[in-house]
Amino acid sequence: MFEEYLKKLAEELKSDLPGFSAQKSMAPLGRKPPSEYIKKNIIPKKSAVLILLYPQPDSLEVKTVLMLRPEHEGGNHGGQISFPGGGMNESDKDLSETALREAEEEIGVKRSTVSIVGALSPLYIPVSNYMVHPYVGACKNTPQFIIHPLEVKALIEVGLEELSSDKNKTSVEKYVKIKGERIQVPCYNINGEIIWGATAMIISEFAEIIRRITPLSVSPQRREK
Repeated sequence: MFEEYLKKLAEELKSDLPGFSAQKSMAPLGRKPPSEYIKKNIIPKKSAVLILLYPQPDSLEVKTVLMLRPEHEGGNHGGQISFPGGGMNESDKDLSETALREAEEEIGVKRSTVSIVGALSPLYIPVSNYMVHPYVGACKNTPQFIIHPLEVKALIEVGLEELSSDKNKTSVEKYVKIKGERIQVPCYNINGEIIWGATAMIISEFAEIIRRITPLSVSPQRREK
């Protein structure tokens, strides 16, 4: 059943992607498509994230995992929820390898156990000048997570049906660094976990894709460090 689901998903990821038309519904005020920033001769840094899918034993559930970053983490994203990922290294042969390497380093999932299903649309993050390339990967079995304590405070496991549900969309007041002020931004509230910014935009596109195929019911849970 899981394999059939992945085949359908792989086919959808090969077709025309929703792109910024889906991402923008969860974008902070004023966010533009990546092409608009490139026109201004901005040279972004390359990065990738991994949306890792895995089945639940003896059920039809499919889940993914996000991570809560420590408040003290450097950079612009401390205390936020994100997918595993980070900047491309010179040793990475391509951006899919970046996503797999970062997932192995941050949440302990060996890259040899993950198969790449496809990729979503790239997303530009102005505050850090990163062009993020989201990849969808899958493990045949539920992974044994080992978190990096300096980079990950907790893991948040979420079912795909919960992830794609519009009932979880809301807004929250956040400080947006590039604007230098607190504004209302769209977000997902999944069991009290607030997901906003680039991660919410990535989820928005992914949700549109997985709604095209039969979603598998699951419920989210949080795994503390």
